[in-house]
Amino acid sequence: MTTGIENQPNAGQTQGSAATEAGSSRQIVLPVTGMTCAACQARVQRALSATPGVRDASVNVMLSNATVEFDPAATTPAQLVEAVRATGYGAELPASGLTAVAEQEAQDEAQEREFRELRRKALVSGGLGLTAMLLSMPLMAPMSAGAPGGAPHGSADPLMGWVMTRVSPAVEAVLPWLYQLDRRVILAALLAATAAVMGWAGRHFYTRAWTAFRHHSADMNTLIAVGTGAAFLYSLVATFAPGVFLSRGLMPDVYYEAVIIIIALILVGNALEARAKRQTSAALRKLIALQPKTARVLREGAEIDLPIEQVVTGDRVVVRPGEHVPVDGEVVAGASAVDESMLTGESLPVEKRPESPVYGGTINRSGAFQLRATSLGAESVLARIVKLMRDAQGSRAPIQRLADRISGVFVPVVLSLAIATFVAWYLLAPEAPMVRGFAAAVAVLIIACPCAMGLAVPTAVMVATGKAAEFGILIKGGEALERAQALDVVVLDKTGTVTEGRPALTDVVLLDRTRTEAEVLRLAASIESRSEHPLAEAVVARAKQQGLALSEPESFETTAGLGAAGVVDGVAIAIGNAAMMAEYGLDVTALIPQTDRLTADGKTPLYLNLNGTVAALLAVADPVKPTSREAIARLRAMDLDVVLLTGDHPGTAAAIARQVGVERVIAGVRPEGKVAEIARLQDSGQVVAMVGDGVNDAPALAKADVGIAMGTGSDIAMEAGDVTLMRGDLRSVAQAIHVSRRTMRTMKQNLFWAFIYNVVGIPVAAGVLYPAFGVLLSPILASAAMALSSVSVVTNSLRLRRLRAA
Repeated sequence: MTTGIENQPNAGQTQGSAATEAGSSRQIVLPVTGMTCAACQARVQRALSATPGVRDASVNVMLSNATVEFDPAATTPAQLVEAVRATGYGAELPASGLTAVAEQEAQDEAQEREFRELRRKALVSGGLGLTAMLLSMPLMAPMSAGAPGGAPHGSADPLMGWVMTRVSPAVEAVLPWLYQLDRRVILAALLAATAAVMGWAGRHFYTRAWTAFRHHSADMNTLIAVGTGAAFLYSLVATFAPGVFLSRGLMPDVYYEAVIIIIALILVGNALEARAKRQTSAALRKLIALQPKTARVLREGAEIDLPIEQVVTGDRVVVRPGEHVPVDGEVVAGASAVDESMLTGESLPVEKRPESPVYGGTINRSGAFQLRATSLGAESVLARIVKLMRDAQGSRAPIQRLADRISGVFVPVVLSLAIATFVAWYLLAPEAPMVRGFAAAVAVLIIACPCAMGLAVPTAVMVATGKAAEFGILIKGGEALERAQALDVVVLDKTGTVTEGRPALTDVVLLDRTRTEAEVLRLAASIESRSEHPLAEAVVARAKQQGLALSEPESFETTAGLGAAGVVDGVAIAIGNAAMMAEYGLDVTALIPQTDRLTADGKTPLYLNLNGTVAALLAVADPVKPTSREAIARLRAMDLDVVLLTGDHPGTAAAIARQVGVERVIAGVRPEGKVAEIARLQDSGQVVAMVGDGVNDAPALAKADVGIAMGTGSDIAMEAGDVTLMRGDLRSVAQAIHVSRRTMRTMKQNLFWAFIYNVVGIPVAAGVLYPAFGVLLSPILASAAMALSSVSVVTNSLRLRRLRAA
């Protein structure tokens, strides 16, 4: 088995150096810090796209990075870093010398640290929030009939007022001393607790909001900071200058406990979101976990355990049963069966003998062997797969553009709506307009969530590409995912795609009954063993499979276009086509019905002449893969048209098409003709996928809307493809399309709920339901809804991890 990415150009480069040269273009991946929502992402992307020399920029808030394609003659990586920093976010040049595996490990550690910190802050804030609620209850003891909306003195939040009114009697019965505390002591304690939470647990909301303000922008942090900050300032005035409210007939109520609980709930949402984000890259972590940390190396005749980093090319490495193969290499001694499902998705172990390739991270199921180390570090197959997956997860799907456009104006619009809400309540509310307007404005600021829109597409792309990799499918990014779900036609190359790609002896028809099949096969293979023709190799391979002992020819000659002849064990042998037999004066016209039958099945007949008699008829063909017919049936069941496109003879192509159930065949086409056929299909309005594995397929793969390269094929085909199948099984094509369709459905669901949440939530927070139903949303409930919106989007994307085979 070959993986199809050995010696792949650029595949071994680290993401740190990041750079793929394409003409005068260069690509670099910049770590970006401080991004929290879609508005942040959109701002950084606009800044990078506006930088002279930048051809394309893709910013990913999930991975906290920006992938930039630029002209090195017009700009430099340092200037790109400065462009990001000018927006108020942190950026730095990528670390050099790190493999994609090392970078993924570093990212996983950073995400784990972020989750632990957010969890700690959420727990502490939640505890202080409950304490603040208890401390606030004595403030409600002297009930005031003039309190707005029936809310008790001390509670400005309608939800808190309702809860405290019902809980306060029970608390007073259990903690009577609490109700004997001086009001000023309680307010001081609440003020101190709120300041502590804002200054520690919620500090990043305010620092990031201030940074955004200094750079003339706004994001999610702005909404949180303005909402909670305004509530805190309101409470400060009520605490130190209550006369301001009393002189206007209002009670000097405070929002301290509401501010703490709002921050706590947002932090709970952020922690759950961070945990869910980590789960989106679970497939990558599984791959990386397969890489052993040490290898058992033979040095000076002794076995020593060395860190993987110290293994060098050419080292002999010992692998015992049950162990993971530590590095890529070639078997030099021993034999075994190796589980390569981590690469191909194929569950059956692959037999390994001397000269067989093995790959780091695969599992040695039985037998011990020694390998010679070949590709190490960033050049290893595992590192290349990790890099391809990281690149794919950092890409953007076109459907994200709608969310980006909305995110670019979202926060300013919400700020304007909050001001309009306050003004409307102030002018129209029949009682306590200032307090009600203030609570509604804070609720609008808190409930608005650009995060969900920013996470809707990237989370789905990350989970889907990881899940596809488990099936042995490498999808190069969000754009390929999106295009694949819209396919109308799947065009298949024949050789190596539908068929095995190597000739095999399929038939041995005995004509001389005095000889056995094994005898004629041994004699034919003995003479063909001196030939380099692919048909000869097929005959020799069958004889070796049957364990036949071949003899050295006593004489041998080959005639181009006819066949081969010689003497083996005293038997005069000639093997070739009908013209070859005519050279020996043999008439084979009586065999035409049999040869026509073989030719109709796409097979090439060979005549075997032994001592002047046609003793057997052999047939060689490129056999159809066992799964091709099933795979094509699946594609047709998915309402896809299937076309066989090949350079082979029309008769052979038609025979193969009949075997696999393809109705439309285009044969005898040169590479440039394949491109023209793809273009013709596209011109008819169809979205076309091309599946191939050869060098001659690369132009057609590049021309198609979705190029699907068989991983058993050439590196050039791999480079041209948008999707790579790590095993030569056409069923993976149907699986890739199935993953694409489910992913697009999930993306659309995520975007729908992200938009609907804001479209419905903001008006409700503003109080549109109050005139008819008396419903006014509490800022605390708004914060809970805001936290839940992001978590729900990520959780919906995580459902893709449960995808099963199509």
